[in-house]
Amino acid sequence: MTPKERKDLQKLDDMVLNATSDELKKIQEIDHQTQLEGVSFFDVYLDSRSLIHKNIKKQSHKS
Repeated sequence: MTPKERKDLQKLDDMVLNATSDELKKIQEIDHQTQLEGVSFFDVYLDSRSLIHKNIKKQSHKS
């Protein structure tokens, strides 16, 4: 694992560890969907980091 990948994984870990229960539910939905599509949540997170983070925050505030 490269230092950049390690740093990105740490950011993802931090996002999950600091998420509210509503945000965790949204993360779980996204993770489930990525598994059905045959890709990893980490890869999707890297490709659209800000989009996922904003989407999780937006969905949790609607609840």
